Amino acid sequence: MSDTNLTSARPSDFVRIEAAALNELALRLDGPMLTAFNQAVELLLNSIAHQNRVVVTGIGKSGIIARKLAATLRSTGTPAHYLHPSEAVHGDLGMLSHGDTVIVLSASGETEELLRLLPLLKRLADKLITFCGAAASTLAQASDVVLDTSVSTEACPHNLAPTASTTVMLALGDALALEVSQRRGWKPEDFAELHPGGRLGKRLARVGELMHTGDALPRVLPATPMPQVIYEMSRRKLGMTTVLDTDNLLLGMISDGDLRRLLERDGGRALDHTAAEIMNPHPITIAASAFASSALALMEEKKITSLIVTSPEGRAEGVLHLHDLWTLELI
Repeated sequence: MSDTNLTSARPSDFVRIEAAALNELALRLDGPMLTAFNQAVELLLNSIAHQNRVVVTGIGKSGIIARKLAATLRSTGTPAHYLHPSEAVHGDLGMLSHGDTVIVLSASGETEELLRLLPLLKRLADKLITFCGAAASTLAQASDVVLDTSVSTEACPHNLAPTASTTVMLALGDALALEVSQRRGWKPEDFAELHPGGRLGKRLARVGELMHTGDALPRVLPATPMPQVIYEMSRRKLGMTTVLDTDNLLLGMISDGDLRRLLERDGGRALDHTAAEIMNPHPITIAASAFASSALALMEEKKITSLIVTSPEGRAEGVLHLHDLWTLELI
């Protein structure tokens, strides 16, 4: 895009230039760059296996992307830190240990602050991975693995401001972090452990963390008379009770709805029954390890407000009520 057509450029043109740069990156990853990418992944996996860290550095716009890459690595289970090149020579190199892997981001590969830091990085770190758009640059030549982030043109009309090139760095960093987490077998529950306070973490909360257990679990025996069943339901304030044997094996459930239907059917004789005579012998259950979001989906599908949490052997472990999910902002 030349200076002569600045006024004719549309906002969508800038986006298309960046999209084209991403497509070029994807083609390289499917072909000539795949070997280098896999080498970078193996270096990071080796660092993690030996309980070493990943240090990411860069300056300017590349530095901003470097911070994002370090954050993405951390959030997907890879210990990573951002090192500011200028602060590095004033004490921050202390975060580096022998065996660590350093990822350097530089479009030109000739960034002055990074080149000053290069001898120190080579001495202290185990391996050096570079995101760079110039394979013949000083930084690229000194690296163990070079990942090509070159672009045909920047989205900037003057082809000056880092735009498409930083977008490519961002996408490549995400791909690297996600491939490492995938090969490590990273699971949703691992993500939840690192994001307990965020909305995503709340969605990944476990049923076992929210259920009512112990004395808060409403329970009666099969032979319990109806007056005591009603008392137990009222006392626990969950609108239901479990019916268990002496070993906590789940036999059934009685809900407020069951009581209403009993009164409509038997009137004054409703209190003559026992728990076993009116319980639902096939209540809907869920495992303590299930996600809270899955429990909510099941409640909505079955149009119920409580789920009994059971062990694989069928013993009652707790009760999850719809109200318990409100604090998670899932509803």
